[in-house]
Amino acid sequence: MTTSIFDSHAHYDDSQFDPDREELLGHILPEKDVSGVINMAADLASCQTTWELTQRYGYVYGAAGIHPEEARDLPHDWLAQVKGWLGRPKMVAVGEIGLDYHWLDACPKDRQQEVFADQLELARELSLPVVVHDREAHADTLSFLRQYRPAGVVHCFSGSWETAREILGLGMYIGLGGVVTFKNARHPVEVAKNIPLDRLLLETDCPYMAPVPFRGKRNDSSLIAYVAERIGEVRGQPAEEILQAAEANARRLFVIDPN
Repeated sequence: MTTSIFDSHAHYDDSQFDPDREELLGHILPEKDVSGVINMAADLASCQTTWELTQRYGYVYGAAGIHPEEARDLPHDWLAQVKGWLGRPKMVAVGEIGLDYHWLDACPKDRQQEVFADQLELARELSLPVVVHDREAHADTLSFLRQYRPAGVVHCFSGSWETAREILGLGMYIGLGGVVTFKNARHPVEVAKNIPLDRLLLETDCPYMAPVPFRGKRNDSSLIAYVAERIGEVRGQPAEEILQAAEANARRLFVIDPN
């Protein structure tokens, strides 16, 4: 039986895919056993383009939400617009949302927190999982997650194993990608080694974060095979087991049938 790849976090509407998006999503990735992708919105425009991808490709699903870097200047009805996208078929999560204190010139902390809280409330209202971005904001992110206790995943996890245990204790998943293959990736490797296999998601964050030996090049879902290989090495398990578990976990979290 062929082991398939489920990419729990991608951005295929990014302009880096403009030259060959149809060939890649229509032919190349399915031929490389990619069976599922969750495409992430970051702003209102990408809610639209994400939705369009879900309608064009059967294995692509979508999330709608406002990324913290995009939270500064929003129209008064932004939350209603996000809610509208989430009412459509194949839109399965509120994301990508969260806190990013690395780029505070893009949006100040208080505004990021306000928009994050509004979207956590929306996820609760709609009974949808969230996809959480946390960059240099571990303590505040945890505080919000403890308060709202959403279903969902902290993607591209960069914190310590101690922080990961807190997130797991809230019932959430951890998303790992190409960073685990990087030479100095101590925290992600520690998390990969210790995380219960039924709480792990694999992701690309493509077109970014390509794994070694493709670091610095455009990422795509097929390269998750290298991430699974590395995680398998540190856990002493075959990569196929990692891929199978991660696919099952993603389908369970996002409520996607394996047809």
